[in-house]
Amino acid sequence: MDHPLDKDQRYTYADYCTWDDNVRRELIDGVVYDMSAPTWEHQGISMSLSRQLSTFLQGKACNVFAAPFDVRLNANENDDTVVQPDVVVICDRSKQSGTGCVGSPDMVVEILSPASQRRDRLEKLRLYQRFGVREYWIVDPEYKTVSVHLLEGGKYMISVFGDEGAVPIHILESCEIYLQEVFSV
Repeated sequence: MDHPLDKDQRYTYADYCTWDDNVRRELIDGVVYDMSAPTWEHQGISMSLSRQLSTFLQGKACNVFAAPFDVRLNANENDDTVVQPDVVVICDRSKQSGTGCVGSPDMVVEILSPASQRRDRLEKLRLYQRFGVREYWIVDPEYKTVSVHLLEGGKYMISVFGDEGAVPIHILESCEIYLQEVFSV
């Protein structure tokens, strides 16, 4: 791709697949968003979450994946939404395809950064709720908190946890994430 993308144009996954300029992007309802490189703190949090989840899931049916990992939420409809959450858990292996997930993962984790904060807290929250992501975590490195959103009756119910103790993952029976390890980067 030799020219910048038109931020006012609507795109699809087919367009997304043609962009070979090594810029990380997401599409939300056809609108393109460039993604900035994560900080070392962001990466440390992602690695800690992924490590804890991976250890728990060893030998189980679900899998954990870390970004970059494409999640095509509406692959069977308009196919105009491709996000790259920081961490995802997928329990239905038929959704794993190529470079990502086709359909909604069971769990999504987004780690806030100054550039993504508004989109993660508002737009993606509504998006994940709309597409039936059962558990959505928003990790705030600045305040060392985790907001856990559980889908109940089509709406998210929220709980907020501080930087100590263990937080249960509701979609994974008896799985807990130790926040002191997450925020000790």
